[in-house]
Amino acid sequence: MLAALVSILPPMDYKNTLNLPESPFPMRGNLAKREPTWVKEWQEKKVYAAIRAASKGRPKFVLHDGPPYANGSIHIGHAVNKVLKDIIVKSRNMAGYDAQYVPGWDCHGMPIEVQIEKLYGKNLPVKEVQAKARAYAAEQINSQREDFIRLGVLGEWDNPYLTMNYSNEADELRVLGRIMEKGFVFRGLKPVNWCFDCRSALAEAEVEYADRTDPSIHVAFPFAEKEKIAAAFGLDQVEDGAIVIWTTTPWTIPANQALNIHPEFDYALVRLAQPRATGTMLILAKDLVEKCLEEWGLSGEIVASTAGANLELIHFHHPLAQADAGYDRVAPVYLADYVTLDSGTGVVHSAPAYGVEDFMSCKAHGLIDDEMLTPVMANGVYADSLPLFGGQFIFKANPHIVQALDEAGTLLKVENHQHSYMHCWRHKTPIIYRATSQWFAGMDVENSTGRTLRDMALEAVENTAFYPSWGRARLHAMIANRPDWTLSRQRQWGVPMAFFVHKETGELHPRTPELIELVAQRIEKEGLEAWQNIEPADLLGDEADQYEKNTDTLDVWFDSGTTHATVLGGHNDPQIKGSHADELTWPADLYLEGSDQHRGWFHSSLLTGCMMYGRAPYKALLTHGFVVDGKGRKMSKSVGNVMVPQEIADTLGAEILRLWTAATDYSGELSISDEILKRVVEAYRRIRNTLKFLLGNIVDFDIEKDGIAIDRLLDIDRYALGMTAQMQAQALKHYEVYEFHPIVARLQTFCSEDLGAFYLDILKDRLYTTQPNSYARRSAQTALYHITHALLKLMAPILSFTAEEAWKDMHVGKEQPLTIFTELFHDIPLAQDNASLQAQWDRIRDIRAEVMRQIEAVRSAGQIGSSLAAEVDIYANGEDYALLSQLADDLRFVLLVSRATVHNGDSLRIEVTPTTAQKCDRCWHHSHDVGQSTQHPTLCGRCVTNLEGPGEVREHA
Repeated sequence: MLAALVSILPPMDYKNTLNLPESPFPMRGNLAKREPTWVKEWQEKKVYAAIRAASKGRPKFVLHDGPPYANGSIHIGHAVNKVLKDIIVKSRNMAGYDAQYVPGWDCHGMPIEVQIEKLYGKNLPVKEVQAKARAYAAEQINSQREDFIRLGVLGEWDNPYLTMNYSNEADELRVLGRIMEKGFVFRGLKPVNWCFDCRSALAEAEVEYADRTDPSIHVAFPFAEKEKIAAAFGLDQVEDGAIVIWTTTPWTIPANQALNIHPEFDYALVRLAQPRATGTMLILAKDLVEKCLEEWGLSGEIVASTAGANLELIHFHHPLAQADAGYDRVAPVYLADYVTLDSGTGVVHSAPAYGVEDFMSCKAHGLIDDEMLTPVMANGVYADSLPLFGGQFIFKANPHIVQALDEAGTLLKVENHQHSYMHCWRHKTPIIYRATSQWFAGMDVENSTGRTLRDMALEAVENTAFYPSWGRARLHAMIANRPDWTLSRQRQWGVPMAFFVHKETGELHPRTPELIELVAQRIEKEGLEAWQNIEPADLLGDEADQYEKNTDTLDVWFDSGTTHATVLGGHNDPQIKGSHADELTWPADLYLEGSDQHRGWFHSSLLTGCMMYGRAPYKALLTHGFVVDGKGRKMSKSVGNVMVPQEIADTLGAEILRLWTAATDYSGELSISDEILKRVVEAYRRIRNTLKFLLGNIVDFDIEKDGIAIDRLLDIDRYALGMTAQMQAQALKHYEVYEFHPIVARLQTFCSEDLGAFYLDILKDRLYTTQPNSYARRSAQTALYHITHALLKLMAPILSFTAEEAWKDMHVGKEQPLTIFTELFHDIPLAQDNASLQAQWDRIRDIRAEVMRQIEAVRSAGQIGSSLAAEVDIYANGEDYALLSQLADDLRFVLLVSRATVHNGDSLRIEVTPTTAQKCDRCWHHSHDVGQSTQHPTLCGRCVTNLEGPGEVREHA
């Protein structure tokens, strides 16, 4: 009868009786199109200012921005750097700190000056160069700023710090005056890294190495004091001969002034089988005799040997003495521990103007500056006065020098030699050491406490935290071995070293500290250009005729290296004002830059901090690697593998670039390619889908009216909150130590496994089929409310656009918040029995996973379709039996089956069988009570009571 009735009733659509999720949050992010609207809204509504107001009074956290150079479009490395900083600042704010982000730019220096030369030609008046350089830098800053803002980076973009701001320029000059007063600055003739294209000294950080092929030559320096040589070897007399050196820089031979040997090596006097132009005897290290004679195609025997110390101060003729009278001089032997037996002859020729060790050795033996031979001019050309080679570019002169040595009879061998050689990082051209008169910061100058800059810097390195930890050893080694810092540059677009130097003595004016302050006050009003307008008489009065203005500018690394003072305000420093000292504190909590900055900004900041205040200007250093393509290759236009951040933002969205940055272990190289970004897009979609489900199921929920007390929530809801709290605790620990890829990995696992494959999968039936205001549904929604809050806030520092969008959609129909970024990380409420509940449900999840595997086997065999078409019998004992039995009828909802029965057995055993019961049209469960209602003949009894009765009762799930 009932079957007949059912057959004549029209089918009923029960979809409208379900609580299906509704949310304005779209499935598709359409990021590239929609992100700019968020950027615009953040700017119009002054979101950064709101964050500042919300965080006022909290403990400070200062990440001091390492200034990018104001030249050219940003590249993928810039994007990585800014996104990492943004993640840190946002996460620190949400962790309860007052974390500000003041972006900055490095504005002076060679690259901009070169651009002005390209655009307007060379030899412009200084004032015109400076005016055009300032305007050019401003244009570049505006362009880069827009690109950084497009990445979702929040900061004080309307008031960044610029090293070319008048106040910064003035304070930088004050810093120079301060370290001069402390005795760290001196002027002297020393070999410095010199680029012929820059026509200037280079900082250590501006030097890179590349392979280069040069002539490798063995050269004989003829005996000049045979009697002394005989005595040194314990002989009555010696024949004519020569001592032999090896070098890969023939161009330095014209400037030779000494020879170096190791005091403890044994040196041999070799008699050749056949005489050469220099005679029959050669001196070289005893251990290298056999190897060298073979290389030179000579034969001979060792006549005598002696320790290197016995050859000290013996003189030898210059190898070109017979070629031109201009080289008719002698070179003394100096003892040096840096001589090795790795290659060559154990004898090193010394041109003190063109080698650091050569310079130190010759100076230690009494060579004064005026006696030093410096034939190479700033452009790399020999002075016209140099015999034989005057007017020649040094590298082009190499073959001519080799030929002259051969004609003089002092060349033993020449061959091409490939080696790693210093190059200018801007021009990619080879550079040299060149002795010039420069201003230096002395590494080994003692201050008033009796400590040297090197000592203070090494101690500061040990007191700094490093992320990753290997950075400490790297920076320590650089400080331990670095030479004095060359502060001066021979350029126009830079902060002037505003000194008045005595025309005769070369000494600084005795009132230099006072004069520097007076110039700084002018620069504060007029910019660095003021130095061009100042005449000595303006400040020196009657003494003006005795002094001249120094024309050098400060190394651009001094610009950025002093921003801890010129921006942060220094260490309670009354003289250095600091452009953002009211907002920021000294020392900074963190400096974050690429790993190359161990030799750059980290390095220069450390030295200036120690010179001024006796410690590093930072508490911690974090470095990230360089970006490479999917095959590990460096980005190169010629290879065609360059990924442009602007293009990624315009096609996939900046959010994908942010997610890729956070998901990559940035402590090493960061690989990026189209294929890698496709995988990131998929990961993003999974997270977004989870958010859509969460938001859709709490759209009708008001925590104030509908929320359930935590300890009254269903078991699985309390467990889900504990599970979320555990995930959040892990993520927050990683945020604290700036590790983001584990956070992304954990968020993905949480969304896909903890939520998607477990909790939300179980929850769907309760959310959709129970009565809208039922205790069972409100319990679930209470948990989802807190989970959504926690998830969005944890995501916000990384997926800033998505979190902001979802945060607004979460408040649809309610008072709209300004931004998620004024929030703190969520305080997840936990039940009193959370610890025991976690342990119990972790075990239930393990058993559930085994049930799912067996259901999948039955499905694969074609016996069932959905898991709801299955019935499960579980045999268990002990704690497992008690655990599963207490779930009663709720166990079937946990296992996603239509019936689940627990039996007492010897061990865990699972049986899965196809159900014979009918399927309910509304909940899709199979039940033997389907059809018992005449009003709803296709529904199960549970759905009928949810529609027309008091509603079903859930206790656990």
